[in-house]
Amino acid sequence: MIHALFRGVVGALAMTGVREFAKHAGLVREDPPQRLTRKKAGRRSRIISQLVHLAMGGAFGAAYGLPPEPVRMKPWSGPVYGVLVWIGFDAVAAPLLGLERNWPKGKERAVFVADHALFGLVLSELRARPRE
Repeated sequence: MIHALFRGVVGALAMTGVREFAKHAGLVREDPPQRLTRKKAGRRSRIISQLVHLAMGGAFGAAYGLPPEPVRMKPWSGPVYGVLVWIGFDAVAAPLLGLERNWPKGKERAVFVADHALFGLVLSELRARPRE
């Protein structure tokens, strides 16, 4: 489980790279962690939003470690899990935190789907595994 937590943090860092590129390319206005910190802390703080994102990545990474190994070994499980995390946050967690449901459209949506799929790829450890 600890290993999965760390992979979640690394996955969140990979997502940050995608989002920074997308922001500079004009594809994303504000990502969910920035929206959360702006709404809850009343200000924009890159450090706080990154810490929130890394903590969430670690928590969702640890949660990915819970299903049985045969499920996690499927090549599609990580990317599907990553996209489900995004959908779940926007559909369930955001309203509970007092954030308006702000489903991105077009290119912004594509960026968030892609970066969450990347998060899942990092979690699923797509590397050669020994065969028994």
